[in-house]
Amino acid sequence: MADEVRASRDGGVGRIVLDRPRALNSLTHGMVVELRAVLERWAGDDAVRAVVLTGAGERGLCAGGDIRTMHDDAKAGGAGTRAFFRDEYRLNALVSRYPKPYVAVMDGITMGGGVGVSAHGSVRIVTERSVVAMPETRIGLVPDVGGTWLLSRAPGELGTHLGLTAASMTAGDALLCGFADNFVPSASLPALLAGLADAPVDEVLARYAEPAPAAPLAEQRDWIDACYAADSVEEITARLVASGVPAAKQAAEELAERSPTMLKVTLAALRRARTHGSLDESLTQEYRVSCAALTHHDLVEGIRAQVVDKDRDPHWSPATLAGVGEGAVAAFFEPPAGGDWSVA
Repeated sequence: MADEVRASRDGGVGRIVLDRPRALNSLTHGMVVELRAVLERWAGDDAVRAVVLTGAGERGLCAGGDIRTMHDDAKAGGAGTRAFFRDEYRLNALVSRYPKPYVAVMDGITMGGGVGVSAHGSVRIVTERSVVAMPETRIGLVPDVGGTWLLSRAPGELGTHLGLTAASMTAGDALLCGFADNFVPSASLPALLAGLADAPVDEVLARYAEPAPAAPLAEQRDWIDACYAADSVEEITARLVASGVPAAKQAAEELAERSPTMLKVTLAALRRARTHGSLDESLTQEYRVSCAALTHHDLVEGIRAQVVDKDRDPHWSPATLAGVGEGAVAAFFEPPAGGDWSVA
């Protein structure tokens, strides 16, 4: 998939462009394999002192994985998607420990798998156009690509709110929640990218980075922290409804539209991720959960409703939170039959 992952050299910088603009640069298995191969090659190349990741087109860096392919493969048993997950998570781990500056330009839409190839990097740039999200619960899945690691380390209960509702972050929110660390106006990106070819990353960033914009989520911490500190989705929902805050009521309505099973599994995954000592540990847990989700009714149904038929009317099974028992949730965290994910 070299045509969909364009790699080139510009001075001392290796440039990678995700090039599927009509699909919002969503990741295929071939793109993941090619991206990892390029990064591994450049890691040992002394002529490459930094890597820069961008997305083709005007709409964003990457909208995530190719979920239409995931939908069809899950209906056929999911073997291809399990292989995709393994290679994708290995790529995420490589990005997190890359030996050179890894500059991810999260301009525009950066969601799901797009977060996985950017937010674990050492230099993460957002702009006023950035829309960052882990939207998995919308399609009957659970945050992955290291998303539970990042969400579980956001201030207070912001990560719980974002993970359960699949809400989007502005640039300010992404900076607040630890998904990014530099704000650069989109108008300055061409000059910044050109400057990286000839000067150190820190020096160029100092020229173009600006103070972080306001984070709307910061103003909502009181009700978010109070409501999402509960230990069950049922109690979280009850607190949201009882809070009297319009935004909290809206959040409760959004939770009512999500898969009850995946909400409970997501909450459990986020709470467990808080105890993890490394990204790899969270990726291992996510691989188990994602493999289990491939065999669950709600993943195929969620993608059908949102992407295939686009009727926005998923029929979840079980249809209520009360119908999802503790045993059903615990089963998602068991090692898959084919063995765990691993870096190797």
